[in-house]
Amino acid sequence: MTVDICANPYKQDFPLLANNPQLKFLDSAATAQRPECVLDAQRSFYETMNANPLRGLYGLSVKATMAIEDARKHVASFINAPRHRDIVFGRNASEMLNLVALSYGAHAVGAGDEICITIMEHHSNLIPWQQICRAIGAALVFMRPNEDGVVTEAEMREKIGPNTKIVSAVHVSNVLGVENDVRLMASIAHENGAVMVVDGAQSVPHLQVDVQKLGCDFFVFSAHKLFGPMGIGVLWARRDLLEAMPPLLTGGEMIGSVTETDATWAEVPEKFEAGTQDAAGMYALDAAISYIENVGLDAIREREDALVAYAMKRMGELPFIEIIGSSDPSLHHGVIAFNVKGIHPHDVSSVLDIDDVAIRAGHHCAQPLLAWLGVESSCRASIAFYNDASDIDAMIEGLKKVWSMFNGE
Repeated sequence: MTVDICANPYKQDFPLLANNPQLKFLDSAATAQRPECVLDAQRSFYETMNANPLRGLYGLSVKATMAIEDARKHVASFINAPRHRDIVFGRNASEMLNLVALSYGAHAVGAGDEICITIMEHHSNLIPWQQICRAIGAALVFMRPNEDGVVTEAEMREKIGPNTKIVSAVHVSNVLGVENDVRLMASIAHENGAVMVVDGAQSVPHLQVDVQKLGCDFFVFSAHKLFGPMGIGVLWARRDLLEAMPPLLTGGEMIGSVTETDATWAEVPEKFEAGTQDAAGMYALDAAISYIENVGLDAIREREDALVAYAMKRMGELPFIEIIGSSDPSLHHGVIAFNVKGIHPHDVSSVLDIDDVAIRAGHHCAQPLLAWLGVESSCRASIAFYNDASDIDAMIEGLKKVWSMFNGE
């Protein structure tokens, strides 16, 4: 089936894009736009069921509680989690990774043990493990990709060994766009008695995720990259691990009972959801998932793959563009990192912005990866299914303008 990337039936669903037709938004890896149904859901929560969930036995509070549980069920179904009560809500993927590191990692890792990650990790999946290793006296071991950005099985087996207690890896790189074989990684981790943590922030908007097929033990993602609201993070983990982990935050709603001298904890997931949660955001995430399911993940992937292939073809026509990572478009899941020879990425982004083309410029919260690649910073165009060929064409014309401005041509 050939995808018509010139036609665009989706932009009209996203108010910011529909109201600003001149905008060419190519920064969805940082945060996606929200469809109108998500904005409506968030407002609807406050207009029709605004009460503190779990804390009241009156109708409005019960309605709010049911809305959160329905969202939890929908998230579980979306990633094929075995039980919806194994879904924990937080503020973002960064918080969820910190929860895993501090609540599980700090107790499962000892001096002389190893935690294995990839060099391509977002800082959110690097710094927590770095801090745990420093505090405990464990070693942080890095898996490094080949020239195509792929972490090979040989590399996995070399770095994951009998001293490894935790393997934590990004599912899809926010710089290279490559999909890590986390299923194989999890298998090797388990062979060595380690657990597998997966950062799915960049994969859930583009790929069908099945945590059971992946074989991972922890999986995290953020709603705001999944066309949902900011301020919502999701953690799924094996029930036995969640039950064994102590809470990271304490306070209201996460307790079973409290005396003057002691306290017991509520059951999972409430044990990890201290205080008043963003119930409206959870309700809106539910709406975002419904929207994605209506569009269809297969249709989303086909369109984004076609757009990435078109973008890389057009960029390949410009001799001053240097693509970072593989030259194979199929290895770039919605992300193309690149540089314009001799021109700082900040300058590139600023010039493109003059013509309302929005791309990212900087280190993309992946400084160790860029340092290993020998690149100080880069530009990044990230594509979603609401983009079309005209967005790519505008970026190409903008890049020609950048080159001309800085080289007098």
